[in-house]
Amino acid sequence: MFFTFKAEKQPFPMNERIQEKLSILADAAKYDASCSSSGGKRKNEGKGLGNAEGMGICHSYTEDGRCVSLLKILLTNHCIFDCAYCVSRRSNDVKRAAFTVDEVVDLTINFYRRNYIEGLFLSSGIFSSPDYTMERLVRIVKKLRTEHQFNGYIHVKTIPGASEELIQEAGLYADRLSVNIELPSELALQTLAPEKNYAEILTPMAQIRDGIIQNKEEKALFKKVPAFATAGQTTQLIVGASGETDLQIIKLSDSLYRGYGLKRVYYSGYVPVTDDARLPQVTQPPVIREHRLYQTDWLMRFYGFHADEILDPAHPHLDLEIDPKLAWALRNRHVFPVDVNTAEFEMILRIPGVGARSAKRIVAARRFAPLTLETLHSFGVVLKRAKYFLTCRGAARPALGELTEQQVRRQILFGAGSVRSALVTQQLDLFAQAS
Repeated sequence: MFFTFKAEKQPFPMNERIQEKLSILADAAKYDASCSSSGGKRKNEGKGLGNAEGMGICHSYTEDGRCVSLLKILLTNHCIFDCAYCVSRRSNDVKRAAFTVDEVVDLTINFYRRNYIEGLFLSSGIFSSPDYTMERLVRIVKKLRTEHQFNGYIHVKTIPGASEELIQEAGLYADRLSVNIELPSELALQTLAPEKNYAEILTPMAQIRDGIIQNKEEKALFKKVPAFATAGQTTQLIVGASGETDLQIIKLSDSLYRGYGLKRVYYSGYVPVTDDARLPQVTQPPVIREHRLYQTDWLMRFYGFHADEILDPAHPHLDLEIDPKLAWALRNRHVFPVDVNTAEFEMILRIPGVGARSAKRIVAARRFAPLTLETLHSFGVVLKRAKYFLTCRGAARPALGELTEQQVRRQILFGAGSVRSALVTQQLDLFAQAS
């Protein structure tokens, strides 16, 4: 979801030049996916504007179902770099614009007062130098916090190559910081963005990580300590602009989570915005692949999977037809079926069709009575998938050993009794006999 501001629906008086800037720089910001967030703890003590405590920002949903949003803009789409995949690249023939510090502050306050937003996501192209750009981003958030007492959520995109002092200062005023790694390998970065390098990207990541750790340690010792990026840091990977396998991408994500303490890695399917010969010729973003990477990311963060389990050199790409947990289960049918009345919680999490919440309910409920299929269904278990991989009281033991991987896959996708499933199964049997 993304804001579009139209002339016939002006939320407050705005001169034509500011309106034009907003149109250009809000549109340019839509390519950055690293803005959906939660975890800001900044409170409002009753004297300022906004409150970031206990709510997610940027068109996500709070626990009670409320949708909250933020103003998502670039400070400028001028850029000294010429990254092949970027719409704001130096050589791209697009209309350019830049806000002043005061213009961003005024827009944020005015949109907030009219209940259009509850926070700000601020990124930028790089004009003049990384420090010159970063210094202006810091001035904006500092002015919002100190002069206007704005307590809403703020996410700032830090600029690789900027000084450690500026990044440290940004963390004192922003709830979340992020540095886009963009491409999944150094080779791809050298090919498509030769003016950038991994060292300049990973250095500020490490600085933010260390600042967050230090802030937590100081809070344990002292009563009053200035907050530092309380909602953590994130990054974004562009998927499909270069030739990395899904295995390479998820191994990189895993290393970023473990090494830099990231809250989220966002995956953005490559959107063709230029006709550069170095880029793949695609007509639309790889949406399904992006979705499978998010599912894989979820498995690593919440389901106890390791990157090497989900994919390996023999299976370097995610299956676009089925989700990664089901694909893993089909390759590891020897560990199933799992008895939900006796199995460890970690193993129950690995059953296709069983989510983290359902797994917790299973472990809690089985202490009082043996579980049945009806009970599992009431817990939210998707039996269409799960029934092939679990057993419980009154349920027939799944005949996994009698079915091939393809047969189980087709029965889950099309239903055991469907005509299509029967035809596919018959074709697979004929193929097996011929081979």
